[in-house]
Amino acid sequence: MSEEAPAPGERETRPARRLRADRETVEEDLLKPVLTLVELLRRLIERQALRRVDAGDLTEEREEELGATLMALHDALSDLCAEHGHTLQDLNLDLGPLGPLLPQEE
Repeated sequence: MSEEAPAPGERETRPARRLRADRETVEEDLLKPVLTLVELLRRLIERQALRRVDAGDLTEEREEELGATLMALHDALSDLCAEHGHTLQDLNLDLGPLGPLLPQEE
């Protein structure tokens, strides 16, 4: 039996990904979405910082401090991912037709 493509205007139905609700693994199951949110916020803060640098809104000292803080956050997040068997790339959720949540870093 072959699968037919959805008719125009209809959404393709796929099984939804769900968090497991196992008492023993609930902390690990929730960790990845939380880390994903932190990575998304880190990238947004980084972009805003770059806009402020480009606009000349920051002193040289503040630029250095902000850069060091963002690098420390990136390193801490990488360490947390590694500690729990993930990579930063694992945090990029697939949003189906919308594509990946996080843009590819250059």
